[in-house]
Amino acid sequence: MNKQELIELIYRKKSFLCVGLDTDIKKIPKHLLDKEDPVFEFNRQIIDATIDFAVAYKPNIAFYESAGINGLLSLERTVNYLESRRDEVFLIADAKRGDIGNTSEQYAKAFLTQEGYNFDAITVSPYMGEDSVSPFLKFSDKWVIILALTSNSGANDFQLLETTNKRKVYEEVLLKSKEWGSEENIMYVVGATKAEMLQDIRKIVPEHFLLVPGVGAQGGSLEDIAKFGMNKNVGIIVNASRSIIYASDGVDFSEKARYEASLLQNEMQRLMKLYL
Repeated sequence: MNKQELIELIYRKKSFLCVGLDTDIKKIPKHLLDKEDPVFEFNRQIIDATIDFAVAYKPNIAFYESAGINGLLSLERTVNYLESRRDEVFLIADAKRGDIGNTSEQYAKAFLTQEGYNFDAITVSPYMGEDSVSPFLKFSDKWVIILALTSNSGANDFQLLETTNKRKVYEEVLLKSKEWGSEENIMYVVGATKAEMLQDIRKIVPEHFLLVPGVGAQGGSLEDIAKFGMNKNVGIIVNASRSIIYASDGVDFSEKARYEASLLQNEMQRLMKLYL
């Protein structure tokens, strides 16, 4: 999905919601455990319940890799299930890869090509430099989502340190990495709990899309994200995971997920009218 198609999708759905499929078999409703593939069945019902309100889905790859071959099969089934509806969703692999050379080329092939999972985008750590990112930028209408400023407490260890240029490390990441591609194929991860810093980030990358996790269970403010992070094309995708997919652990889990997604979409529609 290219940038214009993504923008059109956001305006069509009046939403910039991404549903994170951080699916933990220990947390899904117990009545699903007798299914042939409980994780896929959970994902399928979540997708069906929320697709009217979400523009993107983001499987967290660790939750599938940790289950071995069965987890990868659940991931493959989830991606295949969305394949026929790809004009309705932007599909993100939350994989946080960050190696170099041939290894990065293989990761890129695995996640971004039809021989692999064929995601639209993948999250990547930039801290090994350009050669850890460039292999992912070789594919048309595919995206690299570079970790810039995350919401975890450990972000203070490196990302907020000041360099000899009197800039923070995350600012150096933004300034350097935007030279490797363009706003047509690079996005940035900016944690929702760092929303007050979005104004400074927008001075460096005014036209790039930002993937903003941390709304919902992590307490990020959707209002602040929109106020400080939106650009003329919306320019943000806001992820919510636990607050939607685990809204209930009963037989009504999909209904509760739909309700929570609808609340976020309604607020997003209001904020689009307010700030655009």
